[in-house]
Amino acid sequence: MRIAVISDIHGNWHAFESVLADLDKEHVDEVWCLGDLVGYGPQPNRCVEAARTRSDACLVGNHDLAAIGRVGLESFHADAAVSAEWTAKTLEDDARAYLETLEPSGERPGAQLFHASPRDPVWEYILDEPAVRAAFEQTTAPLVLVGHSHIPIALKLADGSLAGGLAHGGSEVELGDARWLLNPGSVGQPRDLDPRAAYLLLDTDRGRVHFRRVPYDIEQTQAEIREQGLPEALAVRLADGE
Repeated sequence: MRIAVISDIHGNWHAFESVLADLDKEHVDEVWCLGDLVGYGPQPNRCVEAARTRSDACLVGNHDLAAIGRVGLESFHADAAVSAEWTAKTLEDDARAYLETLEPSGERPGAQLFHASPRDPVWEYILDEPAVRAAFEQTTAPLVLVGHSHIPIALKLADGSLAGGLAHGGSEVELGDARWLLNPGSVGQPRDLDPRAAYLLLDTDRGRVHFRRVPYDIEQTQAEIREQGLPEALAVRLADGE
């Protein structure tokens, strides 16, 4: 089976559209989405609708929860809070209703899915060794899939030892017998200094993972951010991938 794992779309329709076109060329059998369909970006409704129709499994993220009023904004920095308030006002009823059905964690055959982490599926960033080890300790599946950090990673646990790290675009991983923690990176707002949209292609028959990057019309998304009066920093950072 060929599975596309996507995360952190953040209302960036042009990035999401390019990823969907790419995974169509890859003839994937399923799409798993790890959450944060909205927030930061200018087209939340279109992104939610596409995620709803294309995903075989979909989680809710912290920005999604903020947009539907299920978490407060005190943990968001200023620009994120402004975006969350705008998104909440802009969400259409169907998009809001869909987000309200989602949970921040889930399971698929051979995999456990979390927006953020097993320890805290909504908020915790997995960016250091203690968080990685905790994630493995609190799960049992061969694959642990997380989003939230916007940074693609591939980390394996074998005989108690950790190996791996940042997964650059184009890199491939042989799964073998080890357990793996994988982050596909962000579709709509990458933060690994590569501005291209990111997703992960999992081939369960071959036991391989391919970290894919897809170019998209960044300038168009930037123009739409400005048209909506969202913070300028949200437009600028897209070109830098940070």
